[in-house]
Parts: sequence; structure tokens; C-alpha cells
Amino acid sequence: MYGLCGRDLLSIADLSIEELKFILSTAKQLKQRFYAGERVIPLLNGKVLAMIFQKPSTRTRVSLEVAMLQLGGYALNLSWNELQLGRGEPIKDTARVLSRYIDGIAARVYSHGDLVELAKYSDKPVINALSDLEHPLQAIGDMMTILEKKGHLSGLKMAFVGDGGDNVLHSLLLASAKLGINLYIATPKGYDPKPEIMKLAMEDARLSDAVIEIVRDPIEAVKEADVVYTDVWVSMGQESEREKRVRDLAPYQVNSDLVKYAKKDYIFMHCLPAKRGEEVTEEVIESPNSIVWDQAENRLHAQKAVLALLLRS
Repeated sequence: MYGLCGRDLLSIADLSIEELKFILSTAKQLKQRFYAGERVIPLLNGKVLAMIFQKPSTRTRVSLEVAMLQLGGYALNLSWNELQLGRGEPIKDTARVLSRYIDGIAARVYSHGDLVELAKYSDKPVINALSDLEHPLQAIGDMMTILEKKGHLSGLKMAFVGDGGDNVLHSLLLASAKLGINLYIATPKGYDPKPEIMKLAMEDARLSDAVIEIVRDPIEAVKEADVVYTDVWVSMGQESEREKRVRDLAPYQVNSDLVKYAKKDYIFMHCLPAKRGEEVTEEVIESPNSIVWDQAENRLHAQKAVLALLLRS
């Protein structure tokens, strides 16, 4: 199984191209089996996942918990403040204790460095359930959804319009580069992706022949796009920057005028929750081209694949 058992997943960069494709293939199979009537596939019978949330969550928390249930396992939902972490216990101590009880940890944190430390001291796989740097589980579910809708990935054009420093975009960047998707990022100056993420993406893009470009004009990015993607302008932890962010990113709203430049059969994607009227209009997110609900559903099946491959002994 490509050596995934027992591995951490903190970044899409942790996966080879072959491993990422294998996860997508496994997710497709698990979804097909679910719709064929196999509501429980006991690949993780008796396994326990600890879920640590420092930030609010809907899709990630529920899909991880249901995924473990449908794989025959169990998930513990642990708020950061319910644990001794909230009272100042070192992360390394919590990691070493939890490793004695459970089979894997999924953590949603403000600082990516906390995940790195958690993984360093945990004997069990640690999965990034969102950090300020990346959201790999979202990107895996998104790639699965694009593949379902378009039938292939390599050679497609995706336009991401909005905050180029977005954590979801960072994971999409790495996944697109590995899978041959041409990604055009429309973002204002001062909002570019982190240089270290761009460097990793460009290395993989050379292998897959993907085109990765940062542009300032959203029309240039969206023109003839197969996929149009956006995310909120103010992420968790950025509330103090709200006024400036909304002002800077206002020209990058995905609206009916902008999507006219995309292909007629383009698909609109958003990781949710959406701030309707800011990064996307009601008309676009509720349009026939919008696949945000299929995208949200596939978080479940994609995460089943990740959990099955990383936690299965």
C-alpha cells in the first residue's frame, strides 16, 4: 500500500504522486462500495482516532467521525480546551500520552508548528485536519470531486480567485502540481502563496507538466477555466485583519460577470463555509455549475481512504 501505513499526513508534500493517486483510487472504491450498500467496511475494526480541535469545524469533524464509524472504528472528539493542553500541558507530553491510548490523531490547530511537534512525539500517525499553512484533507477530497466531474485531472485549467496565502490553496497548489492540473492563482500583491509552498509545487510541476502561475487579473485566471475555486477572505485567526482584507480582495469576488469567462461547463468549488456576498455571490454558489455539496460529501469518502491507508496495520 505504497508504505502509507503508520505515516503522518501533515502536508500534501508528504505524499508522492503515486501515493496521492492511490488515495484517490481508494476513495473512489470506498464510495462505490458505500453506494452499493456497504455502510460499514470494517478495515479499522477496533481502531480509535483522537480528534483534537483548537478551531471550530463542521465538515472535517463530522466526516472524520463518520468515516471512522463506517470503517468499523471509533473517533474521540477532543476540544483543545477540554484537554490539559488548554491549561498549558506541553504538546509533546500530550502526544506521548495519547499514543499509549489510540491508533491515530487528527488535529486542527492555529499553528502548523504545533502539528509538527505533535507528530514528532507521537508514536501513532498524525493527520493535519487544518492548520494555518495547509488543509491536505480538503485538497484530497477536492481532487476526488474534480476527477468525478471531469473524468481526468491532467491538463485541466483551475482558477483560484482570492487570497493566495490561503491554507486550502497551499494544499491545492501541491496537489495540482503533482496531478498535472494547470493552476492560475488570481490574487493581489501582498497575498501570494508562501515561497516554500511555491518551491515545492514548481518541483512537482516540472515532473507533471503542470502550469502554475500567479496573476493579478481575475479574468486572466478564469478565462477558459474548467474549475473556478475560491475561499473565504478572512480565515479563522485573521479576524483583526478583516477590514483590510475585504478592501484588498473586493476586486476578486467570484460573481456572474467573472464566471462568464470560464468554459460553459466549468465547475464552481468552495471548501465552505462561504461568506455569500463577499468572495462569492449567491447566484454563483447556487448555480447549476456549483458542485460545493458534492465536494463536501466527498470529504467523507476521501477521509475514509486516508484513514484506512494510514491507520490500518
